[in-house]
Amino acid sequence: MAGEPQDDCLFCKIVAGRIPATIVRETDTTVAFQDINPQAPTHVLVIPRVHHRDIAALAAAEPAITADVLREAGEVAAQEKLDSYRVVFNTGSGAGQTVWHAHAHVLGGRGLQWPPG
Repeated sequence: MAGEPQDDCLFCKIVAGRIPATIVRETDTTVAFQDINPQAPTHVLVIPRVHHRDIAALAAAEPAITADVLREAGEVAAQEKLDSYRVVFNTGSGAGQTVWHAHAHVLGGRGLQWPPG
């Protein structure tokens, strides 16, 4: 069921503490941790503690938690002392989503070209 932890979800397991991660921030509604395959000097994932398949599903079901994810992305950037950064949500396999739990990528610490990918 949407919003409930999923036994087969990597990020739900990180939220539950069953899989280790290098956590950089936590709130009541979010967890932020280092990406294990960084694409920039700073690459942190910000996830909601609740499980929703992607950012569109999260936004439709729980807009306040969606706002928390975005707010925490900004807090991560400030904590990492980034004056420029990118926040990316991949939605669907064609866009590069590989973990089916809504999450934001906070990328910075180097020049980020446009268009991406």
